[in-house]
Amino acid sequence: MSEVKKSDLPKRRLGRTDMAITPVGLGAWAIGGGDWAVGWGDQDDSKSIAAIRHAVERGINWIDTAAIYGLGHSEEVVRAALKDIPASERPLIFTKCGLRWAENNHMAPPQNVGKPESIRAECEASLKRLGVERVDLYQMHWPAKDGTPIADYWGALLDLKRQGKVRAVGLSNHNVAQLEAAEKIGHVDTLQPPFSAIRREFAANELPWCVAHDTGVIVYSPMQSGLLTGAFTEERAKKLPANDWRSRNAEFTGDKVKANLALAATMKAVGERHGSDAASAAIAWTLAWPGVSGAIVGARSPEQVDGWIDAARLDLTEADLKEIAATIEKTGAGSGPTLPS
Repeated sequence: MSEVKKSDLPKRRLGRTDMAITPVGLGAWAIGGGDWAVGWGDQDDSKSIAAIRHAVERGINWIDTAAIYGLGHSEEVVRAALKDIPASERPLIFTKCGLRWAENNHMAPPQNVGKPESIRAECEASLKRLGVERVDLYQMHWPAKDGTPIADYWGALLDLKRQGKVRAVGLSNHNVAQLEAAEKIGHVDTLQPPFSAIRREFAANELPWCVAHDTGVIVYSPMQSGLLTGAFTEERAKKLPANDWRSRNAEFTGDKVKANLALAATMKAVGERHGSDAASAAIAWTLAWPGVSGAIVGARSPEQVDGWIDAARLDLTEADLKEIAATIEKTGAGSGPTLPS
C-alpha cells in the first residue's frame, strides 16, 4: 500500500464555509463502546486514542463524533486523544446533537429531541466533554420527533453559530423537504447522509439539492459498516455479538449479505489495480460523486486507519466506475443510482 505523508493529503472546500477538509475524516461512532442501544461492542480506549492520533499524524484534519456515541464517551475519548497535540496541529472537530438518552436505561433507544433549550444544553455538554471553546461543525443528528418544528431547532443551531459556540452548522439524515425548510431560515452549511455503493438513494435526492445550494456534504458509512472492506465474510456476520447493532441489520443477513459481499469482491479487484484495497475503493467510489466534500470512515486502531487512508488520493477511472455499476446491477445489491453523473 502506498505511503501517504501528512503534507500529501489533498483537501476539498466544505461548502461555503472557510474550512478545507481532507477527503476522508475519522468517524468516532464505534469508539463510543458497546453499552448503549446502537453500540459496536466493547472497545479498547487506548487503541481508540492511538487510532485518532495516528490518523492526525497521517494527515487527516477532521474528526466526526456525536454526543450520543457511547452516551458521551466518544467525545471524551476524542478529548483524551487530542490533549497532548499542539493546538496548531489539532484536527477540526465535528459533533452532533438532538438525540437524548435515559440515564437510568442506557440500552433504551435514544429520543429525537429538538427543543431549543435542549439543543443549547447539549452544546454546552459537548464543549465540556471535548474540552474546547468552539465546535467547528455542529449538526442536528436526526429530525426531531418531539413535535419541535424544524424552524425552531434549526434556529437554535443558527443562534449557536452567531454566538460563536460553533463555527458552522449542518443537518444529518434530513431529506430535501427538510433541507428546503431550513434553508429558508438560514443557510445549511453541510449535510451528513448515509452513502455507499450499497446505500445509494442520496445520490438521486439530496445530493443534487446540495450541489445547487453550495451545501457541503460529508457522507457516512461509505464501507457500509464494514461490508465493503474486503475483510468481511458471511461467517463473521453470523458471529457478530448481540451488543453489535449490525447483528440485527438486514444488510448483514440472508441474500443481502451475499450480494453485498460480491460487490465487495469487485471493490477489492478495483482497489488492487490501483495498488490499494477494497476499503479504499469503496470510499473512493463515494468521493467520485460531484458535490461530495468528504467521507467519514471509522477506525478503532492505527492499523484500521492505514487500511483506508489511500482513499484520500485514489481517483477511480470511468472504467472502474462502470465495472462497479455492472456488479451492482448483476447482484442487485442496494438501491439507487449506480454511476456518478
